[in-house]
Amino acid sequence: MSEPLTIALAQVNPTVGDLEGNLELLRKNRSDAAAAGAELVVFPELAIVGYPPEDLVLKPALWDYAYHALVTLARETADGGPAVVVGTPWREKGRLYNAVALLAEGRIQAWRAKHALPNYGVFDEKRVFEPGPVPGPVPFRRADGSLVRLGLMICEDMWVEDVAEALAETGAELLIVVNGSPFERDKPDVRLQLAIARVTESGLPLLYVNQVGGQDELVFDGASFVLDARRNLVAQARAFAPDLLLTSWRREDELWVPVAKGRIEPPLERLEAIWRAMVLGLSDYVHKNHFPGVVLGLSGGIDSAVSAVVAVDALGAERVRTVMMPSRYTSRESLEDAAEVARRLGVRHEVIGIEPAVAAFGEMLAPLFRDLPPDTTEENIQARIRGVVLMAISNKFGPMLLTTGNKSEMSVGYATLYGDMCGGFSVLKDVYKTTVFELARWRNAHRPADLRGPENPIPERVITKAPSAELRANQKDEDSLPPYPLLDRILEGLVEEDLSPRELVERGLPADVVRRVSTMLDAAEYKRRQAPPGVKITRKAFGRDRRYPITNAFRRLGLTPLPVPPPEVTAPVHSRDLATLE
Repeated sequence: MSEPLTIALAQVNPTVGDLEGNLELLRKNRSDAAAAGAELVVFPELAIVGYPPEDLVLKPALWDYAYHALVTLARETADGGPAVVVGTPWREKGRLYNAVALLAEGRIQAWRAKHALPNYGVFDEKRVFEPGPVPGPVPFRRADGSLVRLGLMICEDMWVEDVAEALAETGAELLIVVNGSPFERDKPDVRLQLAIARVTESGLPLLYVNQVGGQDELVFDGASFVLDARRNLVAQARAFAPDLLLTSWRREDELWVPVAKGRIEPPLERLEAIWRAMVLGLSDYVHKNHFPGVVLGLSGGIDSAVSAVVAVDALGAERVRTVMMPSRYTSRESLEDAAEVARRLGVRHEVIGIEPAVAAFGEMLAPLFRDLPPDTTEENIQARIRGVVLMAISNKFGPMLLTTGNKSEMSVGYATLYGDMCGGFSVLKDVYKTTVFELARWRNAHRPADLRGPENPIPERVITKAPSAELRANQKDEDSLPPYPLLDRILEGLVEEDLSPRELVERGLPADVVRRVSTMLDAAEYKRRQAPPGVKITRKAFGRDRRYPITNAFRRLGLTPLPVPPPEVTAPVHSRDLATLE
């Protein structure tokens, strides 16, 4: 019997476009895998260039650098260390592929192209890549001279049936899936169920390695795993952190079986997964774009408090700066609460009153606004003054401005362009208000050891008081919006499920509120187009997942009952039939 085959899944955090840095990252993990006794190390999808490269991958210079890095890594496999499976762009006969390559014995032994190119949600790979044919197995020669036929798949190839089935039919012995699969709520369970389906269909073990880290709005959660041919989970890597997961296999009656169960990290519950996605997304956005830190407005409300805690957990207190900007409408409680949040977090905190600027704008605009009553114009001026102050601090001292609005507000336009929407990144952009409250309570009750912030960081009053923008006397959010539990139920239906207002009313939600929220949702599209990027949490994040036209007359039609059905058509009419119809 041959020696066990030890395979390392290298769950790494590459940076898009950093060819030299990514190559060093792959080298380091290959060295660690060698020290652990691995014979084969597997890296994620497009790990050579980082994922997703978007239109950057269309630059010929990137192809050249990527190929040079791939050849360099291939040559290094002549040292007797582990062979490498790695994702890379591949150009062949003028066509560009999302590919995976086997590097061994000092050369590129084989490559396979991604067959199923996703073209939905955040993915538009058909824009930049050509689909490959259904792949066949790749022979991997072990140190003892024996061959293992690897079934190499790339991410979406596991989401369809034909690739795994074809690999099994053509002699593959192990399915290896390299992935750049971004996080969203409940997605880890979906991945696992799909993997189980592929194992069931093929009768083969499946090794799944996923990228980890933040890339603009996407966060990759890692959580790589291994299933044996009986669909048992035999290894599971950490979520939201780089990891090297090892499994060992032996051949029994032509089937590879695990020598023993490997390390199985426990899955994260929903709120911790969301929190860690926000922390990792912000941390990588700041680090990979070389910002010295962040600054944010701390209002005494829950959104800015949660954003500040995420920032400290991600970056440390020394890299977070907060500013309270009171007006005549700011309550004493808000001043106290903002100061207490800053004290608990240990961040630099300043108070800059905006009344002198408000008065100056009032005097400047008085001749034009003569005899007109105050309205949202004056409220928005306050928000925009605060935006100017925060951007001035960002420009003068260098920290990126962190925006603090949530998905509920952005859905219905309860935000001010060039005011509280100013900033370079938003951790709550895809988090509904009711979830913000849940996250605040979760974080007060939990402090995982690897987070940098303190225990119990948010004062209870911040969580329990009625939300208010404090832009006029005695203002409450519910003066302008439905109660958040009702608002979020409606938004979940309209945004996440793509339901019509009529369908939500049929579910028992109040018709007048549904119609009002639907109208506000559509009317605010122009604001969302100008919002900063933020961490994707749900299946339908604004910007990448949900792309609606700003000019949209269907919004009126969508609020009315369906017209009387047209007469039934028994067969489609083709253009060639028009002559006979005439």
